[in-house]
Amino acid sequence: MQKEIVVIIGGPGTGKTTIIDGLIAKGHCCYPEISREVILEAKKQGIEQLFLENPLLFSELLLEGRKKQFLNAQDESHDVVFLDRGIPDVLAYMHYIGDSYPAFFDAACRDNKYTKIFILPPWEDIYIADNERYENYEQAKLIYDHLVETYQKYDYNLIEVPKDTVDNRILFILEHLSK
Repeated sequence: MQKEIVVIIGGPGTGKTTIIDGLIAKGHCCYPEISREVILEAKKQGIEQLFLENPLLFSELLLEGRKKQFLNAQDESHDVVFLDRGIPDVLAYMHYIGDSYPAFFDAACRDNKYTKIFILPPWEDIYIADNERYENYEQAKLIYDHLVETYQKYDYNLIEVPKDTVDNRILFILEHLSK
């Protein structure tokens, strides 16, 4: 069996982390979202909102972290590795804020190809803002549109996960792995 590197994407507050946590609880190999890690590390260095103060540096740190996750996932002993967000997410967010980026961002998306992409649609009923989430629900919907556009640009077929209970969403993902 070929290694499957599966990415779960969606705008802020769509349930990605909850699904990743549920997959971990069921014994699956999962890599967490790294943006919170980057944000917290910047705060330790006295930069309150790195994403707002230096978006290009923030995006470069995310890109490097996501490339590292991709490479580490290839070396995993598990047949399937789930990632909370992928490399094209970085470009989608940069499109969203209107930033340009160096060509190596595009090259990273082309050179590191995932097996499957599951996308979680905006879902106002479960959307919650928190300390690391700057976007409101309307902005989350715009980010979703940028995610769709960016991943499709890199020829990914997006599999939309229905709005349902966490267990049913996980079941949907697992059932669609082999399809």
